[in-house]
Amino acid sequence: MPVPRTAAQPHCAIDFGTSNSAVALSAGPGAVRLVELESGLATMPTAVFYANDPAAPFDDALRSYGRAAIAAYVEGLDGRLMRSMKSILGSNLIDHSTEVGTGITVRYRDLIAGYLRRLKHLAEGQQGVAHARPISQVVLGRPVFFVDGEPQRDAAAQAALEAAARQVGFTEVQFQYEPIAAALDHESTLSTEQLVLVADIGGGTSDFSLVRVGPQRRGRPDRRGDILANHGVHIAGTDFDRRIEMASLMPQLGLGSRTPARPGEQPREVPSGWYFDLATWHLINTLYSPARQAELKALRSFYAEPHFHRRMASVVRQRLGHALAAAAEGAKIELAGAGRSHIDLGAIEAGLGVDVSEAQAGASIEADLERIVRAASETLALAGTRPEQVDVLYCTGGSTGLTPLVQRIAAGLPRAQVQRGDRFASVARGLGLHAQTLYGA
Repeated sequence: MPVPRTAAQPHCAIDFGTSNSAVALSAGPGAVRLVELESGLATMPTAVFYANDPAAPFDDALRSYGRAAIAAYVEGLDGRLMRSMKSILGSNLIDHSTEVGTGITVRYRDLIAGYLRRLKHLAEGQQGVAHARPISQVVLGRPVFFVDGEPQRDAAAQAALEAAARQVGFTEVQFQYEPIAAALDHESTLSTEQLVLVADIGGGTSDFSLVRVGPQRRGRPDRRGDILANHGVHIAGTDFDRRIEMASLMPQLGLGSRTPARPGEQPREVPSGWYFDLATWHLINTLYSPARQAELKALRSFYAEPHFHRRMASVVRQRLGHALAAAAEGAKIELAGAGRSHIDLGAIEAGLGVDVSEAQAGASIEADLERIVRAASETLALAGTRPEQVDVLYCTGGSTGLTPLVQRIAAGLPRAQVQRGDRFASVARGLGLHAQTLYGA
């Protein structure tokens, strides 16, 4: 715990999310404000686009962030889009390098540091003239588990994120669980004590915390005694997107199709590894390397129906992998409101498209939903708490917009009121309140 100071130092809080990120600054005792990250918006997609210009020096001028990064990719500019960078933490990719331009490679850990540097720069620019000093102290949010069931890899993931923060100039780095931060944001509005199950379901993880909150507890620097249980699973929105993509889009490219019938051989399914890589954000670009393209070309004879191979080749040739992933994400969002979605695949083959129903999407993510609901129940069991003792189910994170998921969690809590925080900013505000407690005057 930091030594108490007689004057507040410049500090901030960062919610570095799988899909979106936000930053909070102190706005006086017991109050925080969110940093404007893009065009009046307080959240920004966790995305970086590296423009490919071999004639220019490789520096920050060739990068765009957030919505601008995604727009550059969608507009077809030559370059490399990186998303879901948080999912790399805890994996063996963190110390590897990836190509972001012609002959230019960057370590994955430096990609993360570069994004944090951008957030820090924006926060420093919005402190106000009287406080325009470099920010050296930060509270970073973290999921309950970066990696399920592997404590060493989980610790390595936090260490990598801390190292990235220090690399960009933060000298004091503290962490707080993201669902605890959401509870702190909820607590700031309360006049009575509550037992709250916080469901923080974002792009990468589904985290649950059972927390006692209330006005008498507010502002305490050490809240460990109020946290009755933490639990979570490494399943959330990006997994839903991938499941929907695998179930609805990849069969149009040949997933599940068969090899030709040959004398003495039974037809079997074509190799599926390509499809899994194509549906995983941080692996998509690996398919565009000369070696992987040569591998795909050699697979032509594996397809009994040649049009499937042609479609796959078209996806790789046009570098449409990220566009397909974005289409699956868009279908998930549309399904939540309309119950049906149509995905146009005309860029792959004229007239090609696929209809996705809510029932189809629900079936594809059923196993994931079950694991998330079970994690909520296990959180109560860890605390020795009966479901009927929970006063509030507090929902935050982008994936809590999936109404059937929230309904299934709430069904196991017979007395709990369902309250929804800001799906994209509750965690950042709670982290900001925690940073104020640690670093404030």
